Amino acid sequence: MLNVLAPAKINLTLEVLAKRSDGFHEIRSVIQTINLCDSLRFHLSRDIEFKCDMPKWIPEESLVSKATSLLQQVTGCDKGATIEINKRIPLMSGLGGDSSDAAAILRGLNKLWGLSLSYGELLDLTAGLGSDVAFFLCGGTALVTGRGEMVTPLPQLSHMWIVVMMPPVPRLPGKTERLYASINASHYTDGQITERLVKELREGREFTPSLLFNAFENVAFARSSELSTYREHIVKIGATHVHLAGSGPALFTLESDKSQAEKIYKSLQQQGLETYLTETLGGLEKIG
Repeated sequence: MLNVLAPAKINLTLEVLAKRSDGFHEIRSVIQTINLCDSLRFHLSRDIEFKCDMPKWIPEESLVSKATSLLQQVTGCDKGATIEINKRIPLMSGLGGDSSDAAAILRGLNKLWGLSLSYGELLDLTAGLGSDVAFFLCGGTALVTGRGEMVTPLPQLSHMWIVVMMPPVPRLPGKTERLYASINASHYTDGQITERLVKELREGREFTPSLLFNAFENVAFARSSELSTYREHIVKIGATHVHLAGSGPALFTLESDKSQAEKIYKSLQQQGLETYLTETLGGLEKIG
C-alpha cells in the first residue's frame, strides 16, 4: 500500500500576456501549494479500479483516468492498481484538485509499479494532461510561464494562513475556457506584476498581500455580481485582500496572523458558508 498527498494551489499572481498562435494564452504566474489536500491510496491489483468518497466525482471525467492510461501506454506496464481517493479539495473550484490528483497518480504509480521514471520523464508526460499538472509534480512556490507547462521553482513563500471560501454559486464545467474567451487585449499585462513578486521572493523580502493579482478577476466579478458580493462580504468581516483562486469560484485571503485567519474562518463558517482554514505548504520530494 502507498499513500500520496495531492495538495491544492492558489495563484499568487496570474497574468495573461497575449493570445498565442496555437490558440492558447501566454501566461505568467506565481503558484503556491496549500495544505488542503486530497489523499490517494494505491494498492497493487490485476485491474485498474478507482474508489472515491465524493459521490459527484466521476473517474471518467477526471484527469486521473487519463494519467493512468497514459502511463500504461508509454511504459507498456500491464500491472493494475486499486486507487482510493479521499477528496477534500472542492470540485471545479479553481484550486487545481484534478490536476493535483493527476500528478499524484503519476508519482504514485511510478513507485507502485517500480517504473523508476525520472522527474524529467514524468514532466514530459504532463504535457498531454493539462497545464497545471507540471507544477504539481514539485509543488511549493513556483513561477509558471508559457501556457502553464514551464515551471521554475522559487524560494519558499514565508508561512501564511489562508482562508478559502467556496461561494454557493454554480460550478460550471469549462469555466476556465470561458473566462479565457472573455479576456481581451485590454486585460493583458506585460508580466511585470509577477516579476515584482518573483524579485521579492528571490531577495527574501517579507511578502505583502498587496502583490497579489489575478487577470481572471477582470471578467469573473463583472460576469457574476453574486461572486463579487461574496468577495465584498469577506472584506467586511476583516479580510484586507480577497482574490479569486485561479478561475474560481473559490475566493481566498492570506493572513500572517493565525488569530485573524481563525476569526475570518469562524465567522464565515457560522454563516453556513463552505470555508477552509489552511496554510502554505512547501515543495514535494523531487523524483529522480
